[in-house]
Amino acid sequence: MRRLLLIVGLGALGIGVGAGLGLALRLASRPPLPDPPSVAARVREVARLETLEVSLYKKITYAPEPVPAGSFWGDVLGWARHALRPPRGRAIVFAEARLGLDLARLGPDSLRVAGREVWVALPPLVATVELMPGETEVIGSNLDSAETAQLMELARNAFQREVIADARLQERARQSAERALRGLLLGLGFADVHFVDALPSSPAG
Repeated sequence: MRRLLLIVGLGALGIGVGAGLGLALRLASRPPLPDPPSVAARVREVARLETLEVSLYKKITYAPEPVPAGSFWGDVLGWARHALRPPRGRAIVFAEARLGLDLARLGPDSLRVAGREVWVALPPLVATVELMPGETEVIGSNLDSAETAQLMELARNAFQREVIADARLQERARQSAERALRGLLLGLGFADVHFVDALPSSPAG
């Protein structure tokens, strides 16, 4: 009986040692994690590529709208120009908008690493808008070239404000960025990835 117990005990000890060695070998075979500056550089590159793109268009009908020029005579001249030749016409303006993370605010201080767990404080989203002059159509306009250029710039700014204010587009862009960054960080060897508004004071908890 004692011999049987000894054999069983030795067998259990061998299994335990083997399991421990196997775990140690698996841990040793894991590639070392990159340092935070390297991780931040990779995150910036993926975030640069992961940008939500949307096509926009707007029909605009314009009418007289005197704009103060900042001085008495400038105001008079501006009023007279619009009063004597009121602008008229319509425009269908097309644009491409890109919504992505503000990469200028994404750096090593946006990351916190504890073992194979990482916290990422994502910066806010920013939008850029480019008009598509080849698609844009101006109909029945009496604006000169300078006035038309001003109208197009006002339209671009309006598109940009509209995109930034769209909560659904913001959510789509953020979710897309998080999916891409999570895949990157898991591929680098991290086991848990947390996206937070602000980094915790300490990784634990």
